[in-house]
Amino acid sequence: MDCLKKKTLSFLLIFVSIYARGTLLQEAGPARQRKPFFERLRRLEEQFQRFQQVTLTHLQDIASNYNVYYNVDARFQSLVEESQAIALAANRSQVAIQKDVAHLKTWLRKIQRRSQKVDAQLQALNLSLSTKSRQWVEEEKEQKAKREVTASLALSIRALQDALASLTQQVHSQDARLAALEGQIQRASPGTAVLGLTTAPMPTQLAQRGPGSLQLWRNSQTSRPSLQNRSSPQDFTVHVQKTQKFQAPSRHQAALPRTHQEPGNICSSGPVLIFPNASTENVIFLSPSFLTPLRALSFCSWIRMASGHLGTLLSYATKDNDNKLVLHGRDSLDPGSIHFVIGDPVFRELSLKPLLDGQWHHICIIWTSMEGKYWLHIDRRIVATGTHFREGYEIPPGGSLVLGQEQDTMGGEFDSSEAFVGSISGLAIWDRALVPKEVANLATGKELPTGAILTLTNATSVGGFVKRAKCTCLEQCP
Repeated sequence: MDCLKKKTLSFLLIFVSIYARGTLLQEAGPARQRKPFFERLRRLEEQFQRFQQVTLTHLQDIASNYNVYYNVDARFQSLVEESQAIALAANRSQVAIQKDVAHLKTWLRKIQRRSQKVDAQLQALNLSLSTKSRQWVEEEKEQKAKREVTASLALSIRALQDALASLTQQVHSQDARLAALEGQIQRASPGTAVLGLTTAPMPTQLAQRGPGSLQLWRNSQTSRPSLQNRSSPQDFTVHVQKTQKFQAPSRHQAALPRTHQEPGNICSSGPVLIFPNASTENVIFLSPSFLTPLRALSFCSWIRMASGHLGTLLSYATKDNDNKLVLHGRDSLDPGSIHFVIGDPVFRELSLKPLLDGQWHHICIIWTSMEGKYWLHIDRRIVATGTHFREGYEIPPGGSLVLGQEQDTMGGEFDSSEAFVGSISGLAIWDRALVPKEVANLATGKELPTGAILTLTNATSVGGFVKRAKCTCLEQCP
């Protein structure tokens, strides 16, 4: 087809040139005679030139169209291939879409079933929530009533605590007055003072001394008629013996004005722990320590000092404070003084000079957060008292409790200058304030008050050179 086009084009060019030449030869003769002939020839030449240009332009267009047609075939072939690929891809995508649609339909059915189950569960939950909401409202009402009852109980307990604190203070005051009266009785002559033959004080004078003195006077007045009614000397002797037995103090009580007990008075006080020297290894751990917060404390023990200054009797440390509860003395302090620390740096300085004589003494240190009151008993007697010491404070539980050393960290970092040197026996700790009667029973070896939270039986670790001794009576211990 391309060859035929080329032949046609060449033939057309040859025909046009022959026709133009023949036309010129035919009109050459008459042109010599007439000028218009040349004009026509010139016009023909111009027409021929324009015809050539037009023909050339057409030929160029044909050539370009031929090239375009050739490129169009190639493009058409590529388009056909692309269309086939697109059709194949479309088929594949249609298959995939059909699969996805089938999966979606399956998931839709599953979701519908699940939604139905969820709706049923939501209805059940709504029903249960409505039921529980009613229960919660009722429980809230009950809790509110319980809180009101608890608040009223707390107020009642606080009122009882205030009354107990006031009563405790009154009991301590009465005990001090009774101790003073006993001292007066002991200083009186043993003959006529016991029998009441001396000049008796008036009731108004006894009332000024205190209720205890007035009650003793009343008891003595009631006993006098029975004495006067006795007729025989034998009855009089029996009455004197009974009166002496009732009024005269025991051997331990008579020894109170002195600095130490008579031998053989205090027996069955339990094991004796001996700290022979000021070593950092001499330490006793008590476990478990305090299990609940303490708003009151009573520390009582028999103590015999073997050095010229007071060391550390007790140290209680927690993670946030290594001096939560400490009873310790240092070389730099007064040799007979001790620091009673509750929640460092707050402390009270107590004098224990009677303990420096090397004899056995009974001490009780009592504290309550109610008004921050504290008392120091030495051999039954109150020698120091005060208020507003850590008022409303609680000693936290879960710390480390040791005897004989002062802790700089929880359970360690001891200092030999703070060590206790001496002997300890009958140590006990209560989470309440003991009354003077209980302290007196301890000091006379009668009975241990109930409710002790720690004793020497809680000693889980005895380190260093500390010795454990068993003595029938304290005065017999080495």
